[in-house]
Parts: sequence; structure tokens; C-alpha cells
Amino acid sequence: MSAGEKAKAKTEQVVGKAVRKAAHAMHNETTAAKGAALETRGKAREAKEKTKGGFGH
Repeated sequence: MSAGEKAKAKTEQVVGKAVRKAAHAMHNETTAAKGAALETRGKAREAKEKTKGGFGH
């Protein structure tokens, strides 16, 4: 897993989680869903990079 992709995945997870929690606190469900989607995309990117790294060796 490259360092850039790993950082991007973690950033998406952290930002998504923060947006989701802030939106829930303000009762804005649309923005909360967008934050959850961003968090999920970060987790998927991380999983993809982990599997991709295992086949290269």
C-alpha cells in the first residue's frame, strides 16, 4: 500500500466521520449521509490497497 493512498484513505475516513457526527448533531440527515458515504469510501479504498499489495509479491 503506497503511503499516499494510505493517507488518502485515512483522511477520507476521519473527515467522513467528523462530517457525519457534526451533521447528526445539527439534525441534518442529508449531510450526515454524505459524511457516512465518504467514510465508507475511505474504508473501501483502504481495503482495496491492502488486497492489491498482497498480490504484487
